[in-house]
Amino acid sequence: MQSNNSVTEFILLGLTQDPVRQKMVFVVFFIFYAGTVVGNLLIIVTIKCSRTLRSPMYFFLFYLSLADSCFSTSTAPRLIVDALSSKKTISYNECMTQIFALHFFGCMEVFVLILMAVDRYVAICKPLRYPTIMRRQVCIILIIFAWIGSFIHSFAQIILALRLSFCGPNLIDHYCCDMQPLLKLACMDTFVINLLLVSNSGVICLSSFTILMISYIVILHSLKNHSAEGRKKALSTCTSHIIVVIIFFGPCIFIYTRPPTTFPMDKMVTVFYTIGTPFLNPLIYTLRNAEVKNAMRKLWHIKISSERHK
Repeated sequence: MQSNNSVTEFILLGLTQDPVRQKMVFVVFFIFYAGTVVGNLLIIVTIKCSRTLRSPMYFFLFYLSLADSCFSTSTAPRLIVDALSSKKTISYNECMTQIFALHFFGCMEVFVLILMAVDRYVAICKPLRYPTIMRRQVCIILIIFAWIGSFIHSFAQIILALRLSFCGPNLIDHYCCDMQPLLKLACMDTFVINLLLVSNSGVICLSSFTILMISYIVILHSLKNHSAEGRKKALSTCTSHIIVVIIFFGPCIFIYTRPPTTFPMDKMVTVFYTIGTPFLNPLIYTLRNAEVKNAMRKLWHIKISSERHK
């Protein structure tokens, strides 16, 4: 996996060098990460065990929560550990692995959000054909394509990363390994690689965001033909989806669709979509969804009842 260069490890500078702030980073992000894992696992278990949450929307929500948990895990644990450790080194191979995981699960999240928008579009705009269009086999095939697409995207990122050669500077002004900060350290002309990076990650972010926003505009426009009750329910679902899309894609587009420059704010912007969104998704999808809340209550009620009867 080692590229043709003299650097075997990198030093991550993290979010801050201030010892007091580092302790704050540890506490804040430990809470965020714990909340992300607990919240997403709760959704995964609820959807898997509940008989009422069998519609395609919850099938996709299951995979969104799975992608969120893994996406956050690709960066948050190292950020938390590094906040308290004096030696913040990451080996070359670990760095490449982190880039692969970050892009694989990040891309998976993008594709699942698109599938959720497709599901809502069919449910609201073609309600009579919904059971046939979004049947179980179709949903499974779509998810398989999402996994394959994510793998191809992250594999392309790794190919680009392995082409970079490093000959001396190994200080990464970031809390995780990603292409933009690595381009800054490379001892070579990175113009072509950055162009390929923008045409890969940048195009995925921008086109996905455009597709999602157009689909939700079409959905919201078609709601005028629905009853007041149907409008209210669809509007509630779509609003939560739109909030997630803006929080996730805004920072992504900022990071991946620009020339090879890095800004001091990049680290905080990256925090938004690598740690913020996976934390907010369970809250947005459960607090705004009565079916999920009821299923969770039933599940815990059954668990508590069975514990008492033992």
